[in-house]
Amino acid sequence: MTSPDDDSAPASSSSMPETFSDRVYRSPSGIGGGVLLLALSGWLGIDAMIRGEGRTPWLALAGLLFAVPVVIAFTVRPAVYAGQDRLLVRNPFRTVTLPWAAVEGLRAGYTSEVLAGGATYQLWAIPVSLRQRKRAARQQARAASEDPFSRTSAHVSANNAGEDRRAPSDAAIGDLREMAELNAQREGAQGAPEVRWAFEVIAPTLAGAVLLVIMLAIG
Repeated sequence: MTSPDDDSAPASSSSMPETFSDRVYRSPSGIGGGVLLLALSGWLGIDAMIRGEGRTPWLALAGLLFAVPVVIAFTVRPAVYAGQDRLLVRNPFRTVTLPWAAVEGLRAGYTSEVLAGGATYQLWAIPVSLRQRKRAARQQARAASEDPFSRTSAHVSANNAGEDRRAPSDAAIGDLREMAELNAQREGAQGAPEVRWAFEVIAPTLAGAVLLVIMLAIG
């Protein structure tokens, strides 16, 4: 996940709420896995279309038309964009725009989720790793035991204020919670959640699925 540095309000405007530059959260491991899957499926599919005989090229074409959008949807597409006025969640098959005033809470349990408008939306771009969370907990416990002055918190190292000891997903959710609290009262952060289905992903997926079923049925 990537997160640009924060931009704080000028010191002379202490009465104004603190603002943040836009942040983008994505899963590098998900993108890397998706690129590998796309390369592998493209290699196998194109080879089958060139060298295959009979119905094989058509089956390969239908399989690619179905598989490529699905792989892109679940690996490359997911992203979370956080700005001063709203949170934009791009999930596999839909995009959710949430003004900060509509955000009721954010949590990271087994998955990362945002609660808004009485609904729960999963943050696919911020996957939760229990292994990373356990590793972070061990580092926190070790750092606390090695600090005789009890200056070490669960989140920040006493010797390095820029070091966040939380797991990446927990750190991201913590940052988003802070942004929601600071920006919820902004004039531009008012409004209701908006959901848009990603038909640019859904349409080719359905077309590939239909073509694949037809090819298998007439086999």
